Amino acid sequence: MSIWSPSSWQNKPILQQPTYQNKAELDRVLAELKHYPPLVFAGEARSLKNQLANVANGEAFLLQGGDCAESFSEFHADNIRDTFKALMQMAVVMTYAGGLPVVKVGRLGGQFAKPRSSNTETIDGVELDSYRGDIINGVEFTKEARVPDPERMIKAYNQASATQNLLRAFASGGLADLHQVHKWTLDFAHQGEVSKKYEALAQEIGKSLTFMEACGITSKTYRTLRETDFFTSHEALLLPYEEAFTRKDSITDEWYDTSAHMLWIGDRTRQLDGAHVEFLRGVKNPIGVKAGPTMDPEDLVKLCNTLNPENEAGRLNVIVRMGAGKVGDGLPPLIKAVEREGLKVVWSCDPMHGNTIKSSNNYKTRPVDAILTEMKEFFQVHKAEGTFGGGVHLEMTGKNVTECIGGSFTVTEEDLSSRYHTHCDPRLNADQSLELAFLIADSLKEAKR
Repeated sequence: MSIWSPSSWQNKPILQQPTYQNKAELDRVLAELKHYPPLVFAGEARSLKNQLANVANGEAFLLQGGDCAESFSEFHADNIRDTFKALMQMAVVMTYAGGLPVVKVGRLGGQFAKPRSSNTETIDGVELDSYRGDIINGVEFTKEARVPDPERMIKAYNQASATQNLLRAFASGGLADLHQVHKWTLDFAHQGEVSKKYEALAQEIGKSLTFMEACGITSKTYRTLRETDFFTSHEALLLPYEEAFTRKDSITDEWYDTSAHMLWIGDRTRQLDGAHVEFLRGVKNPIGVKAGPTMDPEDLVKLCNTLNPENEAGRLNVIVRMGAGKVGDGLPPLIKAVEREGLKVVWSCDPMHGNTIKSSNNYKTRPVDAILTEMKEFFQVHKAEGTFGGGVHLEMTGKNVTECIGGSFTVTEEDLSSRYHTHCDPRLNADQSLELAFLIADSLKEAKR
């Protein structure tokens, strides 16, 4: 294998990258970013890898969720807080009802770039470059907005930095205290059956905490009752930006991408000889790779050996995205190939991307029933194979959006237009995410039996 450096990806074929018109401006921005402080620290990334090793060993569960694509216009402390609350609700349901610790990783603080199925899009006969995320160009359908602008990387960094600071404050400043479990309920999330289930569970937790306090176990004496570990992740798509934040750790002398704790490679950019695989094989962060219906089992083995040559538990997360009804055919060959080679991976389910449809009123959406079905199939296959389905990867938000249809508090196709705010793909709202959390908790209990 060739010698790796933070820039060795530049010698490989690359997909899903913008073409910047002004190279001098691009070089200036990248040089500036290289002098900016890191967004995360190497020690935090190592801590996440240790926790993911527990997931790989069947002793914990990975909850990874957040925005499809963070936007500059929707950047607000309330939005970040509400997504954090929604993830905490899900985690406490899985932990209490499922009986396993939950590793919490947000699609936050850097998820600004998105791969696209086409380089251009056409509206009313006008063809323009596709929107690739706010870190690259604008969502407005104008020629000017769609021109890639390097300066956007500076704004993305500033927003990511503020998001990271806020998440750290939430995780350690009291909002994550288990005594706040009732206060994690969002203002709008109180009308459906799933919210009643959560309220009943919150009351059970409250009684348990009261008993523990009587035994001398309080949030003042036990950090884990008042704080939580919360990590960030995004797709490592825009490689010039990722290279700018690749720094050598002063303790271990190893390279880390300090733009996030975990990075992943998408299903469109996982070519073995491609730039994205080349870049991520050299950084020591925990990393993920998406595996869709076209993933060949032998190619997955090669990817595992390339990205995790030392076969470290917690280093590699295989994020399966098949689509409802396809998991039974697509997943078992991948599991068998990985098990045959004795490879240590976290198996995670992305039930979002394989279930995207167009509604009759022309909105891109995802049926909650299909999302739930893919999750059930994922756990069923792992149970049949004797392996551990250890994670879920969701596009979701704490906002009261109407982007995915269905769920116990039903969103219909007619409802989509009322609160459809996403800049790219449809997201689950808090009620729908909580419904999924109860399904996962039930599956974890079944797996333990």
